[in-house]
Amino acid sequence: MEGASAKGVLSHLSLLEVQARSRKTQPQQPSRVKELKAKVEALLTQRDQLRAEIETHKNLKKLRASMDKRCTHEEEEEEGMDEDSENSKLLRLMARHTRLKDLLHGHHVIGGYNVIKTRQGKGMCVSLATAYEGVYLETYNLEIDLKPTVRISHHDVPPFIPLNNLAEQSSVQTDIRTLLDPLSQHLNAFAGRKQQLKLVKELHKSVEVMESNVLCSLLVLMFTVPKDKTLVLCSLDYTDRTRCLPTRVHFECDDKELPDSPEWKKHRSLLMETPVHKALITMRRMGNIV
Repeated sequence: MEGASAKGVLSHLSLLEVQARSRKTQPQQPSRVKELKAKVEALLTQRDQLRAEIETHKNLKKLRASMDKRCTHEEEEEEGMDEDSENSKLLRLMARHTRLKDLLHGHHVIGGYNVIKTRQGKGMCVSLATAYEGVYLETYNLEIDLKPTVRISHHDVPPFIPLNNLAEQSSVQTDIRTLLDPLSQHLNAFAGRKQQLKLVKELHKSVEVMESNVLCSLLVLMFTVPKDKTLVLCSLDYTDRTRCLPTRVHFECDDKELPDSPEWKKHRSLLMETPVHKALITMRRMGNIV
């Protein structure tokens, strides 16, 4: 059902793209042409995202089918083995070990946490992995005492992540996930903002990073408008530390009318709705920045 819906959306987007391109042959006002170009770019971005989601769903289905087939095959092999054979015992242990590794990996992929009990059940170590756009990034660890009360004894979470506040606001004594879930959200958002900054530096050599902070909650970029070489200062403020997208975008330049023009208002919306490194690609394709 989801695949059919996604295909329908892709077909609609493709039709809009063809219609927008066909209008280029008709005489239109320059502002209308720019508006259509912006709409096409936004639709192309949405189409690419939908295609990526469809591909992800296909890969997950293949992975599940492969794992189910493997488990069935291993069970059949176990039934046909000699119970008294040393080799059969070893093979059964290897099969169970492989199955457990697959289950742990699946648990990790769907947002689970890797937990290891320590000190004979009196404590545990929790690993929280971060990722952005399918790329695994840093992993952070917590050592938690379970007795006499639940408390964090050691950790390597960055000091600018409000771990203590999150612990105080959670019901950690009865449900550890009330701490781990929001903490993971903060860590993944930070990792995502940090990765976006890295991609901006790698992919957009003509865009100068004027300022950023360790939390990557503030980013100031310098654009160059190709037409008259006007410099535009772009400030992105990420006040919501649980998200990878900015909550405020502000433009400054010598041309006081430019930031309030319809075209640059659309760029402001684009930067607030799209990861910055992808938004810059769209702006460059439209010919608005070098």
